[in-house]
Amino acid sequence: MHCTHNIPTPTPWLSNMSNRRFKTHNHPNASLIKRLLAMVYDSLLVMAVWMLVGYIFIAFNDGEAVTGPMFNSTVFLVTFLFFAFFWMRSGQTLGMLAWRLRVESDQGQPLNAKQALLRFMAAIFSALIFGLGYWWIMFDSNKLSWHDHWSNSRVVQLPKD
Repeated sequence: MHCTHNIPTPTPWLSNMSNRRFKTHNHPNASLIKRLLAMVYDSLLVMAVWMLVGYIFIAFNDGEAVTGPMFNSTVFLVTFLFFAFFWMRSGQTLGMLAWRLRVESDQGQPLNAKQALLRFMAAIFSALIFGLGYWWIMFDSNKLSWHDHWSNSRVVQLPKD
């Protein structure tokens, strides 16, 4: 006897996100100072996440300090997942939310996984070369950083409610 039921399959949190469009998407690009302030907030959250990862690794290492490629790779991956989750879901990390900033694609949509990865990697590169990718915002006519250009995204300033 064959029984057919329409059982819905669970939808992963990443699916169909790139098809969504933010309700409003014609905002001005964010200034360098607002971006830096949001980065300060987010850096505190990221450090807390790093500490949690460290505690977990230490617990599985009999209380001894942990170093090496496995630990470093995990910290790197968790950091990427932190940003990718927020960028792809709402376009806002908690620091960005506090400063009314949002990252969106050039078409006004949440970032897809490829854009999030490109943005994350390019932002690291932008920071490592004395922040030149960030300072570029001051000279770009559209206030775009290098990682904005390379990931086809932008950070916008949202209005006060």
